[in-house]
Formats: sequence, C-alpha cells, structure tokens
Amino acid sequence: MTTTAWLAVGVFATAYTLIATEKVHRVAAALGGAALMLIIGATDAEHAFFAEDTGIDWNVIFLLLGMMLIVAVLRRTGVFEFVAIWAAKRAGGRPYRLMVILVAVTAIASAFLDNVTTVLLVAPVTFLVCDRLAVPVAPFLIAEALASNIGGTSTLVGDPPNIIIGSRAGLSYNDFIVHLAPIVVLLVIAFMAVCRWLFRDSFRYDPARAASVLALRERDAIRDVRLLVVSLIVLALVTAAFVLHTVLHLEPSVVAIVGGLVLLALSRLDAGEVARDVEWPTLVFFAGLFVMVGSLVSTGVVDQVAQAASDAVEGRLWLASMALLWGSAALSAVVDNIPYVATMTPVVAELVRADYGGQDPQVLWWALALGADLGGNATAIGASANVVVLGMAERAGRPISFWQFTKYGLVVTAITVALCVPYLWLRYFAFA
Repeated sequence: MTTTAWLAVGVFATAYTLIATEKVHRVAAALGGAALMLIIGATDAEHAFFAEDTGIDWNVIFLLLGMMLIVAVLRRTGVFEFVAIWAAKRAGGRPYRLMVILVAVTAIASAFLDNVTTVLLVAPVTFLVCDRLAVPVAPFLIAEALASNIGGTSTLVGDPPNIIIGSRAGLSYNDFIVHLAPIVVLLVIAFMAVCRWLFRDSFRYDPARAASVLALRERDAIRDVRLLVVSLIVLALVTAAFVLHTVLHLEPSVVAIVGGLVLLALSRLDAGEVARDVEWPTLVFFAGLFVMVGSLVSTGVVDQVAQAASDAVEGRLWLASMALLWGSAALSAVVDNIPYVATMTPVVAELVRADYGGQDPQVLWWALALGADLGGNATAIGASANVVVLGMAERAGRPISFWQFTKYGLVVTAITVALCVPYLWLRYFAFA
C-alpha cells in the first residue's frame, strides 16, 4: 500500500478508537477523521462530496432527513402515546411481554420499511411506554435496533445493503423473500428467546404501574385528529412507494424527503419548530463516517483486503460462502454496512462468475447479505439504525454508550450468524 493508504488506515483506526472509547464525542471524532482524510490527500472534495462510491451517501442522508420530518410531525398528533398505551395493555404491563411485542412489531415493519424508518417510528413509543412502566428504556431501544436489522434482512427494501446487492446481482423483491425470509423468521424467534436472558435485569414488574397503564384509554391520547389522518395518509403513500421501488424507479431518499416536505406543508405547523426535532448530529455523524470509509475505498485499502479474500477461496464454493458470511459480519461491525456492501459487490460478482463444478454460486449473494445485515448488529456504528437509536437516546437525555450497545450486539450477532451456517449448508449444498 502507498504511504497515503497507510495514513488513511491510521486516521480511521484512531477515529474509530475515539468513538469506541467515547473519549471524544462520536460526531467530533467522525468529522475530525473526515477532515484529516482531506488534509492527507486520502480523498478530495470531488470524491468526498460528489462521488457515489467514495463519498457521502446523500441517499442515506436524505432518507433519514425525510423520515425524521415525518416522525417530528407525527409526534405532535399523540399517535405515539396511543401505540404505547396499546402495547403496554396488550402486554399486561409486564416488561418482557412488552419487549416481545415491540421486537415483533419492529422486525415485521423493517421487512417492508427501511430499518432506519422503523426505529424512527418505534423509538418514540418506547420512551413513552417505558416511562409509564418505570423500566429502563435502553434495553428496549437496543433490542429494537437489533430486531430492525434482523427483520430488514428478509426483503429487498428492508435494509439498504440489500438494495445495493439486488441492483448489482439482478435479484428481485421475490428472490429475497424466497431465499432469506425463512431464516429471518427463525432468527427473530431465537432473538426473542435470547432477549429474556440478555436483558433479564431490566424486567422489573411493578403491579401499581401496570394497573395505572391498564386503566388508560388509548383514544384519549390523540391530540389532533386531522393532523393524524393527514400524517397516516402521507406515511402510507411513502411506505407504498418504498415497497414499489423496483416498479416506480424512485429512490427511497426521494420518496422520503418529498413525503417529509409535503407533510410539513400540509401540517400547518411552524417549520422551525419541526426542524428542531430532526436529529442533526446523527446526520452529520453519518456524513463524517462516509467520508472516512470512502477514503479507505479511494486509497485502495478495502479493495486490497477484498481481493486477497477472493484469491484465497477461489474455486471452493462452501469456503467462499463461509468467508463471505463471517468476513462480512466482522467487517460490517467495524464500518457501516452500506459502504462495505457497495465495495464488496464487484468482488462477489467476480466470484459468482467462477467455476464451482456445477454448484450454484448464487449462494454467495445470500451469504453476503446475511453477513452484512446481521453483522451490522455487532457494534453501535455497524448499521444505520444503531446510530439513529443512539442519537435519539442522547437527545432524550438517556444516552446509550458505545460499549453498552456493543456488549449485547456482539452476542446477538454471533448467535444469528452461527444459525445461518446450517441454513446455508442444508439449503444450498446438502439438498441443492
């Protein structure tokens, strides 16, 4: 590697260490790292701000911004309080049952919406219901972020990396459902069981609090019926456009930002007040992270690592599948899985064209999707949904540290990725 490439690795490693140890705020670390990448020449303004593969992914930024605007307007209708009371009553006020309901809702919704959109919608409900039941909110938010990444693995639009894979490999919406939905259902069930052990100290049942919640009426929580109806119509249209992505040929970012701005205009609310509810630090953090990772791509660091892996497994399909599954899980824990998958898809495309003695190499795409999507759960910055949840928790005055999230994420990632091994073997090798 060149001197610039080694310097880029050093800058990235330093920034990541600062984020992980929380010696410096993650936004400052990401922006500082991005600035250093520009100074040392690992990237430039054209690559950082305008290049699709090596710069800021504006599609992700505007997708987040649009959905944050929709959530900010929805918050003013009282619908989150409505859902919070409904969920708590269905759970009988018992925290573990509540977590199971919220995990199920999050996982199912993430299959049809982008997982970031899902956590933006579910997190406000979580704050409210946990306050009502006097239980810590952090375990519930962490469980929802993990569930969103698991559930989003099952469809083309559920997780941004899947959209990239589908486009590069020519895979349809139905292909993802047929090949990934069966294992995702099993993973969600396993995750619910693991939650009972992982967060066991947080399930304190308070009969008095539960009784007070059960006495509430959901309908009393709605403060603005007109705004609620308008918001739900806009959200339904945005959701339909997400699902029909391959038919409409509209990027999710365009759908989200248009939906957010239209809803803001129709809401008759003060635009400045709504804008203050947007998680601006989270958006800035993503921008810095994209510049740093893009610099590793521009200097050839990521390509060299990927090429070495490709050379090592050539001609051995099972070994290539396992290398992609576990390697993607490990790397997606360190860098956001969106730029990682964007970098890996050309390598996988080359692997798919190799000769494997009559075996179907399409399994490599599913190994990449499972590894990247599930590996994103391993650390607090491994997936977009994780970063968004941490940003919302910090804004609400309930900060979740990098290691508080990661100590749970690592366990869940190890279990879910391990469960994928027999699935891939049985479906694509033993009974192919």
